[in-house]
Amino acid sequence: MDAPSDAFLWVKALHIIAVVCWFAALFYLPRLYVYHAMSEDAVSHQRFEVMERKLYRGIMWPSMIATLVTAHFLVEWGDATRHYHDALWFYLKVGLVGVLVIYHLICGYYRKKLMGNAHYKSHKFWRFFNEMPTLLLFAIIILVVVKPQF
Repeated sequence: MDAPSDAFLWVKALHIIAVVCWFAALFYLPRLYVYHAMSEDAVSHQRFEVMERKLYRGIMWPSMIATLVTAHFLVEWGDATRHYHDALWFYLKVGLVGVLVIYHLICGYYRKKLMGNAHYKSHKFWRFFNEMPTLLLFAIIILVVVKPQF
C-alpha cells in the first residue's frame, strides 16, 4: 500500500475508536443521571456530580472532537473515489451526527442543572432521555453500511 492509503486506514481506525468512546459516554452519562435522580443523600449527589463532570469533560468532549476531526479527514481523503457529496445517505448521516452533537451539548446543559439539584427531573425522564443516542446509532450505522439509494 502507498502512504496515503496507510494514512487513510489509520485515520479510519482512529475514527472508529473515537466513535465507540463517544457513544459509550453518551450511553453512560444519562444513565448516571438516572442514578443521580434516584439518590437521596448529599454524599451520593456529590459523587455523581464528580463522575458526571469527569465523564463529560474527560471522555465525551475529547472523543466527540476526535470523531469530528477524523471524519473530516476521511471525507476529504475519500471523496475523490467514493463521491460522498453525491449521495443523499451521506447528508442524512451528517444531519444525524449534527443531532448527536446537539444531544451531547444538551447533556452538558443538564449536567449543570443537576448540580445541587439532583431531583431537577425524574429518573423516568432520564431513562427516556437515555434512549436517544441508541436510535441515532441505529440510523447512522444503517446509513453508513447500507448506503441506501433514495
